Amino acid sequence: SCRLIQEERETCSALKVGVFFSGGQAAGGHNVIAGLFDALKQINSHSELIGFLEGPIGVLENRRKILGEDAISPYRNQGGFDLIGSGRLKIETKEQFAKALQNTQDLNGIVVIGGDDSNTNAALMAEFFAAHGSKTKVVGVPKTIDGDLRSEDIEMSFGFDSACKTYAELIGNIAKDALSSKKYYHFIKLMGRSASHITLECALQTQPNLALIGEERKSLAQIVDEIADLIQRRKEAGKEYGVILVPEGLIEFIPEIEQLIQELNQLLAKSEPLSHLSPASAAVFADLPEKIQKQLTLQRDSHGNVQVSLIETELLLIEKVKKKYPHLQVVQHFLGYEGRSCLPSNFDANYSYALGLLSALCVRDQLTGVIGSIQHLRGPIDTWHFKAVPISRLMHFEMRQGKEKPVIQKTLVDMNQRSFIEFSRKRASWQLQDQYISPGPIQFFGDPQLTDSVPVTL
Repeated sequence: SCRLIQEERETCSALKVGVFFSGGQAAGGHNVIAGLFDALKQINSHSELIGFLEGPIGVLENRRKILGEDAISPYRNQGGFDLIGSGRLKIETKEQFAKALQNTQDLNGIVVIGGDDSNTNAALMAEFFAAHGSKTKVVGVPKTIDGDLRSEDIEMSFGFDSACKTYAELIGNIAKDALSSKKYYHFIKLMGRSASHITLECALQTQPNLALIGEERKSLAQIVDEIADLIQRRKEAGKEYGVILVPEGLIEFIPEIEQLIQELNQLLAKSEPLSHLSPASAAVFADLPEKIQKQLTLQRDSHGNVQVSLIETELLLIEKVKKKYPHLQVVQHFLGYEGRSCLPSNFDANYSYALGLLSALCVRDQLTGVIGSIQHLRGPIDTWHFKAVPISRLMHFEMRQGKEKPVIQKTLVDMNQRSFIEFSRKRASWQLQDQYISPGPIQFFGDPQLTDSVPVTL
């Protein structure tokens, strides 16, 4: 096969490739498209890139537009997904796969830029296309700010670095305010659907008084006691203020609530009443604030599961702690959307562009059902290695809507990973000593140690 260099651009056939965003935004998405476009044009100047509008629905309804240099140029190194939009509809039924096949049969390949669920569906779509003799290859790109789309092959998803640096700036600002007024405890919930990667990364960047890591699987009583103990010891030291980080998915890791959520998912999927909860889960549910009870039962995601992002975990902790300290002055924060469509950091800009290049090579070499992987991300760009990984290697079986289905397994924080060990070693000193770090905004120009820094947890 030909190499991706200017001199040999006409020795490969022209390619016609489609692309769409799937799921929530992550900084760097537009650079994936830019890298894909540039590579296709370098492979053959007559190659064509097609953008499907508003995510997977654009594929099913065949809503598309040609993406040329004039369309792409203003979006290079920009945040958001607004060039072609995104959506959360899933292409997962046989009827949908058949419609997608019909609407993409003129393409050599289609690139799916998405997270674990989106790439799961990309693998299933690739299998369906191959079984029906389609020439259209399906290639995935790892996208999620949550940082939980990782494996031995995938070191990092794009968007994580930019989101964490954005949140770290805001946490640093809040910490400075706490240190200035000396009268509030700031409970800051951080986005991250399941894993606590964002909280761990932000904790290492900002050094709050307490950062809860869901994967430690502490009981609700243990967590409340830990917070109460922190408040008491700081009060004795004359410090009635502090900064506490709470991962969005913490509530699912609390063993008794995890069990409750599992039972609720199964009951509500079958429209069975809450009276069918086990005695232990019924007792846990009854002890929760009414607002949390409603959030656990009334709002469901597209899979029929509890919408964890809508559960105010920080409010649950605050209400429990306030029973011990009624006069505690608290400020709640939720940092989430602020980091999804920010400008990409230099790392994410380069990484996502490289993923776009890799996607084009996968289509050129007629690979399907694969996800782009780039190795050695901690090193200089010229040491990065491209690899295409079968998506099936990342998959396991999970309960969805009361049924077992193959999905990409989320990667959680590992208690043995170097970054968590470093966090564990340092966190005790953060509790009483105000060692807050305020990193400021993302840097794009200046000292490469700042501008080109990679995630601490990488």
